[in-house]
Amino acid sequence: MTTGFDLVTMGRIGVDLYPLQTGVGLEDVTSFGKYLGGSATNVAVAAARYGRRSAVITKTGDDPFGRYLHRALAGFGVDDRFVGTSPRLPTPVTFCEVFPPDDFPLYFYRFPKAPDLDLAAGDLDFDAIRAARVFWATVTGLSQEPSRSATLAALEARGRNGITVLDLDYRPMFWDSREQAREWVGKALEHATVAVGNLDECDTAVAVREPREAAKALRDRGISLAVVKQGPKGVLAVDDTSEVEVPPVPVEVVNGLGAGDAFGGALVHGLLSGWGVERIMRFANAAGAHVAGELACSDAMPTEDQVLRRLGGTE
Repeated sequence: MTTGFDLVTMGRIGVDLYPLQTGVGLEDVTSFGKYLGGSATNVAVAAARYGRRSAVITKTGDDPFGRYLHRALAGFGVDDRFVGTSPRLPTPVTFCEVFPPDDFPLYFYRFPKAPDLDLAAGDLDFDAIRAARVFWATVTGLSQEPSRSATLAALEARGRNGITVLDLDYRPMFWDSREQAREWVGKALEHATVAVGNLDECDTAVAVREPREAAKALRDRGISLAVVKQGPKGVLAVDDTSEVEVPPVPVEVVNGLGAGDAFGGALVHGLLSGWGVERIMRFANAAGAHVAGELACSDAMPTEDQVLRRLGGTE
């Protein structure tokens, strides 16, 4: 059975190795926690926490870390049937440094190439992609072949039927230049109905950094809901009927790296629930704040009750 998923994501997976000592560089860290990671995978985990039937399309290596990731996905209730195995590429690991409240350098070990960038169109279940209530793809998947062609093929298969989210997840280290990324993001936007990104990612996508102009530029590309994250200024969302700007939820930041993925999973939950845009943004902001207050990403994804408690029991 490949139908019936609330959410199918496509993109990065890996092992996050996060230091258990904060405020020091990696050279001085003595112990690490091991967690499931990767943006698209974290979004699937976050949605599963709300009871959504989620799956992720990705690839691991044929190694102990790959086996760990399959086990972790099962533990989080995320279907792993579309998680392939590369016989020759190692499962990637990602380290970070933790300097609260706003400095969390990332170090990606994805050499010679990450298995998730080795996804080919022939690896995809297009029936499942078409049937999912929400399909979520990331810009990182466009950075190399064959993943680029596979990502575009998946988006084209959707044909803007249902909710198709493009996470503008621009990581400069994965690209030759911002201009190169902009070219391929433009092609992907032709097939998306929702776009989500911060100001720098919007600049990559549409060459505009001012929030309202960025949202307008995204909507001019056919995007129905443009979500522009503005950091301490909150989040701006524009759809066919409204424009809302929601302030951030205060939190004592421990590790800000998983907040965007928590926001994404909550966004999916709100869209599937049929909520209004303002309610979705407030809920997603609170979900992001919850994870920013924790060290881990996937392990820290909240339940709906936890998000509502952070909102003071209201939405």
